[in-house]
Amino acid sequence: MTANVVKEAIEELRATFRGELIHPGSPDYNEARAVQNGLIDRQPALIARCRGTADVVAAVNFARDQGLVLSVRGGGNAVNDNGLVIDLSEMRSILVDSGTRTARVQGGATWAEFDREAQLFGLATTGGQVSSTGVAGFTLHGGMGTIHRTFGLALDNLRAVEIVTADGQVRTASEQVNADLFWGVRGAGSNFGVVTRFEFALHPLGPEIAMVVPVFLLDDAVSVLRRFRDYSDSAPDTFNPQAIFWSVPPIDDFPEDLHGKGILVVQVLYAGDPDDGERLLQPVMEWASPVLDLSGRLPYADSQSAFDAFFPKGWLYYWKSHLLRSLTDPAIDAIVQAAADRPSPNGMINVWPLGGTISRVAPDATAWQHRDARYMLSLDMTWTEPADSETCIAWTRKTWSDLAQFGQGGMYLNFAGLGEEKDALVRAGYGANYERLTALKRTYDPDNLFRMNQNIKPAAS
Repeated sequence: MTANVVKEAIEELRATFRGELIHPGSPDYNEARAVQNGLIDRQPALIARCRGTADVVAAVNFARDQGLVLSVRGGGNAVNDNGLVIDLSEMRSILVDSGTRTARVQGGATWAEFDREAQLFGLATTGGQVSSTGVAGFTLHGGMGTIHRTFGLALDNLRAVEIVTADGQVRTASEQVNADLFWGVRGAGSNFGVVTRFEFALHPLGPEIAMVVPVFLLDDAVSVLRRFRDYSDSAPDTFNPQAIFWSVPPIDDFPEDLHGKGILVVQVLYAGDPDDGERLLQPVMEWASPVLDLSGRLPYADSQSAFDAFFPKGWLYYWKSHLLRSLTDPAIDAIVQAAADRPSPNGMINVWPLGGTISRVAPDATAWQHRDARYMLSLDMTWTEPADSETCIAWTRKTWSDLAQFGQGGMYLNFAGLGEEKDALVRAGYGANYERLTALKRTYDPDNLFRMNQNIKPAAS
């Protein structure tokens, strides 16, 4: 324990805490502190595995009163050294109301769990493309997914939250109640408290959807990506395209002679009647001669978990991003060259078209303000051997720097590397909304208790 953690205070917390308090001497400590990203290896003094909102209140008060560094972990990588981690993994209740098309979701739930419940009623909202992703962190800083052009970002689908703020108070925030806090939560949520419950709007989709997924070799990538751009710039909202540079994984599902080859995977999900989708998506197959065709009709929940096996817990991840107003020919040439130079076959470069419903929200309507961005470019560097870490991180940082000339400034804060840019990163991430956020931070967290994040510092009095 750190010197400033008083044993009597811990025992006092334990007396009323319904969940589990895990410390370095606990038998499951190493398992409890392990996170998705194998790059992160930290040793907190105490992990408070909460079972309800009352536990969260007690843990927030304890961290504040004891002067502890505080991290909040939903389904992701939030942890620290020598501080307190609030672990929400036991708080995963999901209640779907098919009549009002809403879902009430606790802060520890994953998208796999969310989609399973919502798809019972043929309903969905924008969620993570890897289904083990936590609902909370994904949503609070944006929430881009395979249906965001149709239904908006995950945060655009929020209707209310229950949040425990730094003073230990439980607040509801919505457009009607604590509207200023609700504005800030939608884009900068980890800075203002622990969100213990979300209320989402749901939309009819599934259980079956149609997707077209041709796979092209890198030799065709420049011409295919140009056609992809023209298609994405004019596609209706029901079309959700994505371009993924990758290498064919060495698994039995793919022909052995293709294993390890660089590829461009184009996928377009049609968020409507799958009969219409199969017909409307067919022209994508004609952009070049695909070496594989993974197209077809499938359950929406299966499409959301298709990449799970390629992003397991314990692998090494370093992801960075740019937002682009356009995808120019020079940008396409540079992206294809970068894809050919990836140092790890597990690493991806993703091109996500935005626009659609996202672009019809005013830039000051939520804290997430990049509504004019047409694309998000992410460098999803992934590898398995620690010995390769220096090379993979260096490649990602250099490539990110080289491609900055094509960006509009700012990045997607869920894909921010390890946050090395600190204040500059946060200012660019929030743009014109930054000053308003610092004032809001002063109101709800004047001592910056919630700082283990893409941190917004409280404005001076």
